[in-house]
Amino acid sequence: MKTLKVEFPNSRDEMLSGRLDLPEDEKPRAYALFAHCFTCGKNLKAITHIGRALTAEKLAVLRFDFSGIGESAGEFGRTQFSSNVADLLSAAAWLSKEYQAPQLLIGHSFGGAAVLQAAQRLSGIRAVATLGAPFDPNHVRHLFSQELETIMATGEAEVAIGGRSFNIGRSFLEDLDAQRVEERLSKLKAALLVLHSPLDKIVGIENAAQIYRAAKHPKSFLSLDSADHLLSKEDDARYAGQMIATWACRYLQLVTVPGIETDVIDNRVTVRTGEQGFFTELFANGHPLVADEPTIYGGSDLGPSPYEYLLSALGACTTMTVQMYARRKNWPLRSAVVRLTHAKIHAEDCQNCEVEAGKIDRFERELELQGDLDDLQRQRLLEIAERCPVHRTLHATVEVVTRLKDVAGA
Repeated sequence: MKTLKVEFPNSRDEMLSGRLDLPEDEKPRAYALFAHCFTCGKNLKAITHIGRALTAEKLAVLRFDFSGIGESAGEFGRTQFSSNVADLLSAAAWLSKEYQAPQLLIGHSFGGAAVLQAAQRLSGIRAVATLGAPFDPNHVRHLFSQELETIMATGEAEVAIGGRSFNIGRSFLEDLDAQRVEERLSKLKAALLVLHSPLDKIVGIENAAQIYRAAKHPKSFLSLDSADHLLSKEDDARYAGQMIATWACRYLQLVTVPGIETDVIDNRVTVRTGEQGFFTELFANGHPLVADEPTIYGGSDLGPSPYEYLLSALGACTTMTVQMYARRKNWPLRSAVVRLTHAKIHAEDCQNCEVEAGKIDRFERELELQGDLDDLQRQRLLEIAERCPVHRTLHATVEVVTRLKDVAGA
């Protein structure tokens, strides 16, 4: 995915800092808003992994810091739950003006409670997903329970949350008390997906049950099994993102909106590898793929290796070519299966190679033809397999031209 740094004003003219995650070289099919957990911020690793899973399904995601958090302006001590909801409304308004109105709201923990409230005040929201969300925003009181008396007596107090200090004011607590959660949930008109871990020690699983019971259909629940509250394991965050993307596409309006194309912007194959490991995103003709390396080579084994993709290309071309020929001849070929391996061998071990020194690449194919074919037909299809375009490319003289892309200001 590619990420744009953005900023926009909230209702109090404070500039909020955000990141817009977009599919690589493709126009998004829909847009989503992500609300982070209490004091967490938009750059939490889990949010990045979830955004990557969503963009793989061509869903753009705007994640931003609430007022007073991270890179956003404002004083955290003056914020409230209601101001977080207002920030979400400002983010939606900016997204609608600059790109396209969001159809999907995603909220993590306290942000989950916020998106459930914001959904009532945003037109066009078709789906809402919560991750480890509390049923009642008042749940956050336990984070500073020892300072409650001081806050109510003096108007505010400094509390430590996650190793950082924040000022919590009396107005924050009063605002929490004013929320009518069950009433809001009963009026939710969007589809709801509740994701929660039964082992969540920060927000108990009973909160998911309360949210589910209060909402009307369509509603779904997905267990995050052994995940922790912050989805700190990459696999857990990716799983959550993939499930949200798959579920949401059932409810989102994935149609072309005037001025918004849903086709591929750049019809070249696009490949991106980040700064850590070898996990690589590929976009080919609008189709998202991933590549990686085995863990023994420093990868995370989340996808095929480049050579495995090369074998796949040769194999797909082989079976397609064989089937194309069989159909033209009206031969009863039910299916064609090819199994391939690749190895580096010494040139002197190759009987039909022109090169006599060094090492060469050897691709071996085993072709299985399923169907009521006679021996002559099978032999002819074996000959046709040798003529597939990718096979010919591998045997031809190939030129690879590489150039640096001009970057403005470089």
